Amino acid sequence: MENSVLNRVDRTCAKYADKVLFKDEHGMLTFGGFDRATRAIGSFLAAKIPFGAPVAVMSGRHTLTPACFLGVVRAGGFYAPMDGDMPTARLNCILGVIKADFMLVDRAHLETAQKLDFKGELIVAEDILDSQVDEALLAQRAASFTCTTPLYVIFTSGSTGVPKGVITSHQSLMCYIDAVAKVLKVDDSDVFGNQSPLDYIAAIRDIYLPLSFGASTYIIPKNEFAVPTTLFETLNREKITALCWSVAGVELPAKLGAFDVGKPEYLKKLCFSGSVMPCKYLKIWQENLPDVLYVNQYGPTEATASCTYFVVDEKVGDDTVLPIGKPYENYRVLLLNEDNTPTPAGETGEICVTGPILALGYYGNAEQTAKSFMQNPLNPNYRELIYKTGDLGSFDENGVLLFHGRKDRQIKHLGHRVELGEIEETAKKIAGVSDCCALYYKEKATLYLFYTGEATSKDIVLYFRQNMPAFMVPRKTVNLEALPTLPNGKTDMQTLKTYFK
Repeated sequence: MENSVLNRVDRTCAKYADKVLFKDEHGMLTFGGFDRATRAIGSFLAAKIPFGAPVAVMSGRHTLTPACFLGVVRAGGFYAPMDGDMPTARLNCILGVIKADFMLVDRAHLETAQKLDFKGELIVAEDILDSQVDEALLAQRAASFTCTTPLYVIFTSGSTGVPKGVITSHQSLMCYIDAVAKVLKVDDSDVFGNQSPLDYIAAIRDIYLPLSFGASTYIIPKNEFAVPTTLFETLNREKITALCWSVAGVELPAKLGAFDVGKPEYLKKLCFSGSVMPCKYLKIWQENLPDVLYVNQYGPTEATASCTYFVVDEKVGDDTVLPIGKPYENYRVLLLNEDNTPTPAGETGEICVTGPILALGYYGNAEQTAKSFMQNPLNPNYRELIYKTGDLGSFDENGVLLFHGRKDRQIKHLGHRVELGEIEETAKKIAGVSDCCALYYKEKATLYLFYTGEATSKDIVLYFRQNMPAFMVPRKTVNLEALPTLPNGKTDMQTLKTYFK
């Protein structure tokens, strides 16, 4: 068992030194160049941080960003990626949770970082790429790793209004990457086309699959996803063989007619996740690229990105509903009833996950960690943690897992996990909002905010845009004299849903 991802990074960087590892529209970084960059960054940071310390990283969509992440790891720390395009209030909230003493930024985000409520030291990545490499110090830090040492903290929506930092270990990441690679048959001939923001959980595939197996990743310019014909031209120019995209990313080219003018000629494998796939669009991909391997993935950040997969080996129809499949290697899935008893075969229960791929918990939040990562109630004999996803599912007669939606008020919107409670907590901070309730109209992928008070729709949208990510801004606001209630005093959400249109 490797004790850290650095073992495989060292191995691939030595074997493929002159091969392109990461490439973007402005340049490229070979495996050898990546190795030198991470050692320079790691040496600089290792002289400043103790082993096991967090380092915030705010860097853009380019080849240097993965080197920043792994530079932190070489220093013996773990990284907390931050999207510099998020509102200042949200970034400050993340910094308040992680409490890092150092933030590594690219030059393009320095001004943004300087405006944050950050009392630690800002370090510009480009300025330390020529730092003296201290191999002895790096070796000392590398020897201190265990496979359960934290690798990164990725922040997700929190129901209390404070984002939750999910801590993932080296072991969990390596288990997941190896399991996905086996299903996708990844090797050193693959070229991945990155769609996900590099600070987002889905990007770990585009970063760590190449670092583990000698493949390459092209970081696709964000604006090209709005022009699918240009997107396909890029996929062909860069000879992209593998895509690990959100459902929305797969859906858009098919929806906008990209296949009418071309198709990705080199593509061999496509996996997708983040939400339920509308099969009328997957059908278009299958019709145009019948020999591609299509894989539907499901899973939460707390189980290292995806815990189950389903190989789509038959042609889908417009109304096909894809299963979410069976567990990846090193994952185990069980279903529990409300009273924590096992769900009978064929019936619907809460999807729970266990195995070495579970996150270490929520950073700085022992209470929420204990609530979400609990002892398996079906095992009274030894410690076995499970994560309760809050999703509902059932197993069919062949043991294939079917998805039946959310149990609570956590939703998947535009590929992102959103707590409706966080929408409400944010709205309550707005002057002129007395009470509120957030709901999600799934059929039209629309966030609704129902509220009472004198605030206008413009007031609400403007506040959200200044304080929350774009995907968390309510698209519809409905002002009511009073929120409808049930006899027990709780908000009558079914009545509110009659406003959906």
